[in-house]
Amino acid sequence: MLQPAIQATGVVKWFGEGEARTQALRDVSLSANFGEMLYIVGPSGSGKTTLLSVLSGILRPDSGTVSVEGADIWSLNSDQLADFRLHKIGFVFQDYHLFPRLTTAENVAVPLILKRMNWGDAIKQAVHYLDIVGLKGRAELPPVKLSGGEQQRVAIARAIAGQPEILIMDEPTASLDGETGQGIVRFVKQNILNESRCILIVTHDSRIYDFATRILKMADGRLAGAEKREIL
Repeated sequence: MLQPAIQATGVVKWFGEGEARTQALRDVSLSANFGEMLYIVGPSGSGKTTLLSVLSGILRPDSGTVSVEGADIWSLNSDQLADFRLHKIGFVFQDYHLFPRLTTAENVAVPLILKRMNWGDAIKQAVHYLDIVGLKGRAELPPVKLSGGEQQRVAIARAIAGQPEILIMDEPTASLDGETGQGIVRFVKQNILNESRCILIVTHDSRIYDFATRILKMADGRLAGAEKREIL
């Protein structure tokens, strides 16, 4: 039986003030389990990225709870939240967020340095994770020398270098052609997903839906339906 990694209950989030005040999340409840690749899909503006930010401890909800392995993350103080994000969450941003003046290995080493690993060991570990994502021999290159698909793999290597239990990917194929995007998601499912890791993906790219184990649909800040998938 799958064990819950994240449980959200009654999450509400507002933005703005006065007449400009808008509700981004409307009483959202969900569960994401270890061993599954869960998609959250829906049109732009439906609240997908806002929900990701709340679930990952980046954006505080106005009401509702988010528990990770049974612990309410929004009861933590700012230092505890930062520690939670560093040790529990791996985040792959839509536009990669790579540091242009660092090599690919140095980019991947960043979370390891934040965990106080010494520089030499961090670089060795970074090279190891670059090998895992298929970038052997690319460690010394700056991001500008890599293709879009390769930059995405660097971002994935950085996200998993700290061995997080929860990997969150925001529109991982948005900047990639169909074949490259499908290759990235296929790789993640085959090589990163396991029974002790949960992968949560926000996307509106129907070309990668077949890789999901479960799909939750969002519309106007609400969950509008769910769909189980055959595991490929």
